[in-house]
Amino acid sequence: MKLDIKNPEIWFVTGSQHLYGEETLRQVADHSQQIAAGLAESNQISVPVVYKPTVKTPEEIYAICKQANDDENCIGIITWMHTFSPAKMWISGLKALQKPMLHLHTQFNRDIPWDKIDMDFMNLNQSAHGDREFGFINTRLRLNRKVVTGFWQDSKVHQQIDVWARVALTKADLQGARFARIGDNMRNVAVTEGDKVSAEIKFGFAVNGYGISDLTEHISAVKDSDILALVEEYESAYNLMESLKMGGAKRQSLFDAAQIELGLRSFLTEGNFKGFTDTFEDLTGMKQLPGIAVQRLMADGYGFGGEGDWKTAAMLRASKVMAGGLKGGTSFMEDYTYHFNPENPLVLGSHMLEICPSIAANKPSCEVHPLGIGGKEDPVRLVFNGEAGPAINASLITMGDRFRLLVNEVEAVEPTEELPNLPVARTLWKTMPDMETALSAWIYAGGAHHTVYSQALTTDYMEDFAEMFDLELVVIDKETKLRQFKEQLRLNDLYYQIHKEY
Repeated sequence: MKLDIKNPEIWFVTGSQHLYGEETLRQVADHSQQIAAGLAESNQISVPVVYKPTVKTPEEIYAICKQANDDENCIGIITWMHTFSPAKMWISGLKALQKPMLHLHTQFNRDIPWDKIDMDFMNLNQSAHGDREFGFINTRLRLNRKVVTGFWQDSKVHQQIDVWARVALTKADLQGARFARIGDNMRNVAVTEGDKVSAEIKFGFAVNGYGISDLTEHISAVKDSDILALVEEYESAYNLMESLKMGGAKRQSLFDAAQIELGLRSFLTEGNFKGFTDTFEDLTGMKQLPGIAVQRLMADGYGFGGEGDWKTAAMLRASKVMAGGLKGGTSFMEDYTYHFNPENPLVLGSHMLEICPSIAANKPSCEVHPLGIGGKEDPVRLVFNGEAGPAINASLITMGDRFRLLVNEVEAVEPTEELPNLPVARTLWKTMPDMETALSAWIYAGGAHHTVYSQALTTDYMEDFAEMFDLELVVIDKETKLRQFKEQLRLNDLYYQIHKEY
């Protein structure tokens, strides 16, 4: 996956003051360096942590915040108050800071040295004191940040820092990101629409429209030798159905699909796009709807949304960045149909063609079948069952006056029945807390039919994402009760009537 940030890093910034004398400040610096080094060496934190000198005055605080803003590699800062750092000193710096912030509420020593503790120790090790002062000014300034509490060497602390770090990396990736809307959205559909200007203000990415001819020019320019090489890659990577093998009746469809993939890749590379949408209602000049092409591009980290759904395309790209290197796949998804059997209620998630093979339980099959929609030749696609295990479905929707991020926690299951006549990629899951509550809550919240489905990410990532971008977050999980959920939505509407975003 291509990231614009070549060497991302997180700065570790410690606050103190001159009140305690030079010897105490030397100890503060030494302890801070050890903590920063410990975090940097942790195999649980995916972004390097870099020590920065202790800040002790309003001028030093403002300067480090401005430096963080201006440094292209800095994706966020971790702050820690080893001693007492008077919070008025932080006002100008915090107001100027544009990068995400994590407040680490920890202390250098894990345990109180019961038999040795004296006032010198108390003056030095007073994070319980200093971090509360710092916390107050952040709350007073109404600043969004993440607070992680615990001993700095604990695995749980490192895990929480890494969740935030991955989201901070995602925020950096979205700044200036470009998404191509090839054609418009599916006609008369509401949820795929939205205010792209508001999205650019809120998230930092741009969505612009392109005609299908912009893509077909690239498809027409693909070399035969490149097509042949990609077909050979298909043959190696997937189980080809008989009609697509050498001499098969549909062999040419495989070459056409490869040409479409290469042309689409060329278009995205030339435009420096991080995601795209298409629509089956606008395919002029294309032999088939891009199925396997979209699937493989998602596997490489591109965001995608069907029928012009640019919000889901952007959210999928964001989720791909967050999930980089983690176990489990992440895909464009749609709740397609239900199994209302009271003994085993299930949701079948799928789409016409475009499900990412990163969620596949086994080696995908490469197949070609009629689509029954779009009016083009039969498209080539990868067919597989999704892997079992915990997952989330996330939907980014426009409420008119704000963006809402809706999350449902689910549990994917292995299919108990064969699906011999359904030639698409699919996965089955159980919704939390139960089928009726989850589906009703989703409807009440206005959740879209397109989602980002991820077995790599948890609600914690979505919570940090919402916090970092100042979004409304609505979660459907094991604790959800429909009456309270509906009341939460009403209270949220009231809050956003008072706190207008635009």
